Amino acid sequence: MTERYWAEHAWLPSGVASGVLIEVTDGRITAVSTPVEPSPGVVRLAGLTLPGLANAHSHAFHRGLRGRTQADRGTFWTWREQMYALAATLTPDRYHALARAVYTEMVLTGITCVGEFHYVHHAPGGAPYADPNAMGEALIAAAADAGIRVTLLDTCYLTGGFDRPLEDVQLRFGDTTAERWAERVSALRPDGGHVRIGAALHSVRGVPREQIGPVVEWAAATGAPLHVHLSEQPAENEACLAAHGVTPTRLLADAGALGPRTTAVHATHLTPADIALLGATRTVACACPTTERDLADGIGPIRTLFEAGSPVSLGSDSHAVIDLFEEARAVELDERLRTRERGHWRAAELLRTAFAHDSLGWPDAGALEVGARADLVTIRTDTIRTAGFTPATAAETAVFAAGGADVASVIVDGRAVVTDGVHATVDAGRELARALA
Repeated sequence: MTERYWAEHAWLPSGVASGVLIEVTDGRITAVSTPVEPSPGVVRLAGLTLPGLANAHSHAFHRGLRGRTQADRGTFWTWREQMYALAATLTPDRYHALARAVYTEMVLTGITCVGEFHYVHHAPGGAPYADPNAMGEALIAAAADAGIRVTLLDTCYLTGGFDRPLEDVQLRFGDTTAERWAERVSALRPDGGHVRIGAALHSVRGVPREQIGPVVEWAAATGAPLHVHLSEQPAENEACLAAHGVTPTRLLADAGALGPRTTAVHATHLTPADIALLGATRTVACACPTTERDLADGIGPIRTLFEAGSPVSLGSDSHAVIDLFEEARAVELDERLRTRERGHWRAAELLRTAFAHDSLGWPDAGALEVGARADLVTIRTDTIRTAGFTPATAAETAVFAAGGADVASVIVDGRAVVTDGVHATVDAGRELARALA
């Protein structure tokens, strides 16, 4: 069955167009025509229709920290203790309930695909559940309930630091060796077309140098994306230099972990040689500006990485904010603060970072073109934030004026999930309140 959508304005690969007819069959775009007048029987999308947004880095349970970690001074490391306390409370059922609400919040803001960097694998004390992948399965089920696609980036996390074992809550994260991690992940049997299984190295402090290879090999053998936290904190760089005499980026390069299927998350504190390595290998850089500023991490060299050859994606990470429009504009606005100059990124470039699905293993998403997955996100152009919209400045309105609250409708794989700002099946506010009580 073919569904026909008429978009008042739409962002096509060539730029904005008005009066766009988009035909969808079995979840795929089969025709795009413009300019076209609306005809009877079409679904009208008033405003600016964009491809679905890709949230490349998420820790779903961190949403429970929003508004609760702001009372005192501190650093990333003091925030981490509060995060660990929350991680200690999770069960498969509680994780499912929380993630279902969080993923619904994402869809309501126009996100149609999420990369879940998942490392809370086991029961308290580190003993596996009867189903060793119970926590991951809870996340997969939550995404299905919310109507979002998910790449479960199952994370190898073996040590609490260089030459330090996992302790206390961290015991829930570990599989003792990379080989045992690979055995557990290989047992995942994703049910449904909304999920991909990817791999992640928590960080160079969380995976010993000799254990990186098996994770890289598993990802290569399965064709899975590989993600890693990289140089989020100067302390990680200093500890890596002390332990191995190289930067984290160099360590990953020597282990064969860099390349176009790899995403370096944060990449905040890099040397010029690190940037050159990441760019030369076409390793993706994932910026998470709202989390990086919330945790006082610093401002990463995202523009420099991009110019060196690294594609850029975006993530909401700890979910201090869930709004990829805000993440996109923050990449430019943070760079302005760092350099005291404006205009480092064109708005159209920033939009493309929000549509970047390749690093999550969905190369057929992120564009309104024939053959692509039918992910359509429409933002209103008559709100108090977007009033004054013109087609000539469509990208600028989307990036520098709009927000997730302006999303009116979301279609994922041809299925209407959000209509008139309301999710089809989940009351996100009520379920978030219940899950966080």
